Amino acid sequence: MKESALIIFVKNPEPGKVKTRLAKTIGDLKALLIYKELLRHTVHITQNLSCNKYVFYEDSVNRNDLWLNVSYHKCLQNGKDLGERMLNAFSEVIQQGYKKVVIIGSDCYELNTEILLEAFRKLDSRKIVLGPAIDGGYYLLGLRSLISQIFIAIPWSTEKVLTRTLFILNQCQMDYDLLPELRDIDKDTDLTEDLKIEAGIYHISEGNEVA
Repeated sequence: MKESALIIFVKNPEPGKVKTRLAKTIGDLKALLIYKELLRHTVHITQNLSCNKYVFYEDSVNRNDLWLNVSYHKCLQNGKDLGERMLNAFSEVIQQGYKKVVIIGSDCYELNTEILLEAFRKLDSRKIVLGPAIDGGYYLLGLRSLISQIFIAIPWSTEKVLTRTLFILNQCQMDYDLLPELRDIDKDTDLTEDLKIEAGIYHISEGNEVA
């Protein structure tokens, strides 16, 4: 899969800046612990992929974190909104000559290595692959070439993201395929017991103090 590349969009794990919707109900510290566990999960499911891997940080590049420098190229996101940042990241990576490029975030605890491999396999015969999220967005996007239309005028962070994206693809008569629908972790009702346990949030009181 050396002709393939994986882009991973992450936020710098700082209290008050990650999982803000989740933090409204469980507090900043618990939300941070959940996000750190999601980051560890994303490392776990991507570290053994044979494709080249790029981590795009939202605020600043960290050379000393859980993303090993020998396994992940580290870059900085650039753009005014999510669409522009993804477009710029795809452009930067595709220009290096990759035939298949997939982007994911770090919010989907149900995502696994096999689904990532399936996304790359689907790109052998399709120009676009999407991983629908239950909340109306998508957890994965794969492209064989840059399609700027799908990053422009999209109502990001709403339940209309996937619908609008598919409408544009259909209007442009672009062939695409879909992966299984999965759940992003955005609010407290998305949390599973396994995720809570792995994140260790049961050891933190509601006041964000160690219990």
